[in-house]
Amino acid sequence: MSAVKQQVSQQEWKARVDLAAAYRMVAHYGWDDLIFTHISARVPGPEHHFLINPYGMMFDEVTASSLVKVNLQGEKVMESDYDINPAGFVIHSAVHEAREDAQCVMHLHTTAGIAVSTQKQGLLPLSQQSLFALSSMSYHEYEGVALNPDEKKRLVADLGCTNFMILRNHGLLTCADSIADAFLGMFLLQRSCEIQLQAQASGQELIPIPEQILAGIRAQAQQVTRSAGGALAWPGILRQLDRTNPGYDQ
Repeated sequence: MSAVKQQVSQQEWKARVDLAAAYRMVAHYGWDDLIFTHISARVPGPEHHFLINPYGMMFDEVTASSLVKVNLQGEKVMESDYDINPAGFVIHSAVHEAREDAQCVMHLHTTAGIAVSTQKQGLLPLSQQSLFALSSMSYHEYEGVALNPDEKKRLVADLGCTNFMILRNHGLLTCADSIADAFLGMFLLQRSCEIQLQAQASGQELIPIPEQILAGIRAQAQQVTRSAGGALAWPGILRQLDRTNPGYDQ
């Protein structure tokens, strides 16, 4: 049995396993950026403690035991051989502190996501996938590498109560009340960006989804996403990892 598993609650160990699985799936889809970007998750319990990846480890190497437990200041609260990336935790700590419902925050630098983030109109209503993201979308202007604590208040003000964010010239962010739903949100947002870029590359006139449909999906998005959803898809994701990239749960 893992030494870390012996030191933590069953609830924390499950969060560790799910978060390690999310890192492995990001690598599986090719959404990782070497050792950069992060997925963080709140540790169940009254303490405001969080799990985040060890700085220097590739996403397909992350395990439940190697995740680092920190407080809102990014200070380790459990012994670990690893450190964390301070720039990455500025964004994550800001969202976790401001949003009690943000149990998991995923931030990525995908090629498609950054490409759409540079477009003045941002994400366009061109696909069914885009409607879920557009039902709860926000934008944050680029301020350079995220090391300035003052940026936190501007980022959370821009995020508001939304669950999808495009960080201009930077990348994508999703947050949710579970790791599974944050991953599903990122899957939909990333797929929306890929579809948009391919459609634009065709050079043909594009057909936007009518505004009244977008307005309707805003009312339906939470119900539709959950019924499609992260919790239902997650067991299949874990089975896939067990076959193709085992060891995340160690």
